[in-house]
Amino acid sequence: MTGQSFPDGPTPAVGSRSYRITHRTEYRYSDVVTSSYGRGHLTPRDTVRQRCLTHELEIDPEPADRSTSRDVYGNLSTYFHVTERHRVLTVTSRAVVEVDPPPAELYGAGSALAPWEAARPVGRDGVLASEFVLDLRPPEITDAVREYAAPSFEPGRPLVEVLRDLNARIFSDFTYRSGSTTVSTQVGQVLAAREGVCQDFARLAIACLRANGLAASYVSGYLATDPPPGKERMFGVDATHAWAAVWTPQSQWLGLDPTNDALVDERYVIVGWGRDYADVPPLRGIIYTDSERSVIDVSVDVAPFEGGVLHA
Repeated sequence: MTGQSFPDGPTPAVGSRSYRITHRTEYRYSDVVTSSYGRGHLTPRDTVRQRCLTHELEIDPEPADRSTSRDVYGNLSTYFHVTERHRVLTVTSRAVVEVDPPPAELYGAGSALAPWEAARPVGRDGVLASEFVLDLRPPEITDAVREYAAPSFEPGRPLVEVLRDLNARIFSDFTYRSGSTTVSTQVGQVLAAREGVCQDFARLAIACLRANGLAASYVSGYLATDPPPGKERMFGVDATHAWAAVWTPQSQWLGLDPTNDALVDERYVIVGWGRDYADVPPLRGIIYTDSERSVIDVSVDVAPFEGGVLHA
């Protein structure tokens, strides 16, 4: 088990929220696994509004080899190789993260209120963002996507109004149904079926934004869910989450969450971002086994952290 700790970060902003996040993944196999290679994007990022105060990653059985590296987008990932024979592999990530609320002007002034066309990456300032305008392979930007996006992208409409409208339309037009898609489901299939999960709705929003020349990223992380009034928090009912973000000429990224018809605020904890899900999957790997069956159990808990001793 290894960890990192950054207890002396910047002073938090008024309204900041702190969370203790536990993300546990257990793989169970019907036969012995002799070798398991894995890579996980499980370390929350440090950003202008977010600080990862502590993080530890426990892998059982203990890996014979492990390392942590940073990718081209700045995301941290951990590689591991388990050589001990096993039928169960458990990966547990624990973190304490502090998130500031967005400044009032993020969605209410400047680029957010400018016409959406002004957010297209151009010139020197847009060079780094231009990669996020490009379509994927196989292509996601189809005539059907362009047609679906069109009502939100009225000429001259303020960018924040476009984002709110696109959010609301996806939220209203699509049904959230767990298990209805896989990580390889294409946006066109989601558009036809009118159902999916958070990663599908984020990818649809991204395709709509890119179809109109905007730079959009796929963001992976967690969403803190508060219990209803008078109810106790239930451990493990949270989940990994995905949303989209769009670039503006001030090099700010405005986050939108069509799954919940919301703009991103201090409830959202970022683990990583890229052009698509494949850039920041929580866990993926290769195993060597004769096992014919496997079961994966995932539990995520995002609990308020009221302070105390931080250790890793």
